[in-house]
Amino acid sequence: MADLTPTSSAGDPSLAAPETDTETDTETDDMLAVAHAIADEARSFLTTVTEVGSGTNPEAAIPLLLLAVSDLLAAGSRLGAIVDVVPPERYEPDIGPDADVDPLRVALANTLDGIDEYAEVVDPLLGSEVTASTVSGDLVTVAGALVQGLRHYESGHELEALWWWQFSYLSHWGERASSALHVLQTMLAHLRLDVDDDVAAEAEYDALQI
Repeated sequence: MADLTPTSSAGDPSLAAPETDTETDTETDDMLAVAHAIADEARSFLTTVTEVGSGTNPEAAIPLLLLAVSDLLAAGSRLGAIVDVVPPERYEPDIGPDADVDPLRVALANTLDGIDEYAEVVDPLLGSEVTASTVSGDLVTVAGALVQGLRHYESGHELEALWWWQFSYLSHWGERASSALHVLQTMLAHLRLDVDDDVAAEAEYDALQI
C-alpha cells in the first residue's frame, strides 16, 4: 500500500530554495517600485523649485511650491512606512563630489524675499525652544538629498538610491519638507484671507447672491 503520510521539505534545501528565492525576488521588486516612484517625484520636485527660483512666474510661486512639497511628502511617507532598506553593498558607491545647490538657494531666497524667514520649534516633543529657519533653506536641503539619491539611481544603483532617500528622509529632509509645507500653507492662507474688511464684506455679499 502506498504511504500517504505527508512529508516535509524543511530538511531538503533544494525544495525550500525556490520559495525563498521567490519571496526575495518579490521583496526586491517591491523595493524597486518604490525607488522608481521616488525618482519620479524627485525629478518633478526639482523641476518645480528650479522653475520657481527662476522667477518666471512669481504670482504662482507659493501654490506651485505647496503642490510640489505636498506631492513629495505623500511619496516620501512610503519611505517611513516600509522596512529599513538594506543595499546589496555595505558602502556607498563613489559618485563624485556633492552637487552644488547654492545657486538654487540664492534663487529661491530672492524669489521669497520678505516672506522667507519663519520661527520654528526645534523639537516639539522635547521642548519649546524656537529657532529661525527659512523656506528657501528647507527646500534646498530637500533638493540636495533628492539629487544625491538620483545620482545613485541614474548610475544603476536603485537600491542604494532608495536606502539614501529613506535614511535622509528620516534624518532630515522629511522634517524640512514638513516644516516648509506648514509655512507655505500658512502663507497661502494669509494671502487669501488677510483682506480689508470692506473687500471681505463685498465678497460675502456676492457669495450670498449666488
